[in-house]
Parts: sequence; structure tokens; C-alpha cells
Amino acid sequence: MGRVIVAHVAVTTAPDYLSRREAFRQAHIERLVALRGLGVVIGGGPAPDGRSVDLFFRVSEPGDLARLIEEDPYYRGGAWTGYAPRSFSQFVEPWQQPAVVLDGSRRTSIVEGPTADPDTAQLALVELRGGGRLVLGGLFDGRETLAVLRSPDPAEALGWLAETGFWPAGGLTGRAWLHVL
Repeated sequence: MGRVIVAHVAVTTAPDYLSRREAFRQAHIERLVALRGLGVVIGGGPAPDGRSVDLFFRVSEPGDLARLIEEDPYYRGGAWTGYAPRSFSQFVEPWQQPAVVLDGSRRTSIVEGPTADPDTAQLALVELRGGGRLVLGGLFDGRETLAVLRSPDPAEALGWLAETGFWPAGGLTGRAWLHVL
């Protein structure tokens, strides 16, 4: 097997995403659960307001990402309108696959921003996972970080990264995210 690519895909949604997705929701969830069972999907879910979706994939070819998104019932049905993939250069895997939660009750935060010390930041992410705070995350191009943290409060999640000293507090942004799978 060739090199494995772990990627984050930021999906944009239609203005009527919450109503438009309903006809395709069962097929969409079943497909993602099947792909997770194959080790292709690492995790995913929408923003609480439905204005965006974040998905995490493991693929062997960059072109696989386009196919995975464009074959999804949400994309084909117009609930998703665009996407932007980014490949991690370093990634901290989740320790386990959580149960699928469709009711919006697993609220987490996504924190993004640059680090000045990528190697030590990667170790800090591993420590945050060990402390039960990090779900998954990593670095793009060695400096930009994306971390899914177990706090429903983006400000608290920002603080967790900032208190390590490897991310400047002013350089981080946080947003709420529903961790569906």
C-alpha cells in the first residue's frame, strides 16, 4: 500500500441545508458509517447552525477525496454546495471510534491556528489526547493546526491549546462543532 493521506474537508452547505438534507439523511449516514467501517472516514459532523460541515478522511490518493464528497447523497442532492480539502502533514488519531450521535448532543469545538514549534506542538496534541481533551487533530504544512477538542465551549478549547505555550492565544480561532461520527 502507498502513502496514506489523512485529510480534513471543509464542506459548505446550501442556505436551506437543514431542510434539504432530510430526504438524503438516512442514505448519507449509512454511507459514512460504512466508510468508517472500512477505515476511510475518521470522523465528521456539522456546525450547530448547519452552515458548514467538517469531515476527516484517510485515503491513498488525493483524487479519492473529490469522489468521496461528490458521490455523497448530500452533495448529489444539493445540501452540500462546495468543499475544500487539506492534507495533514502530522496527525493525531482518535483512540476509538465513538458511537454515531445524530441528536446534536456531542458538542465539541474545532480550534485552528499556527504554531511556532510544530514538533513540540504535535507532542502537546498527543498529551491533550491522553488527558481526554483532544478527539483528533494535527498540523497542515507543518505550522497550521486543526484540533477537535472535547469542550462545547470554543473559548475553553482555545485556552487548552494556549495554556500549553505552543500556540499564541491571539492566533487561534475556535468554533462549535457537532461530533456526529
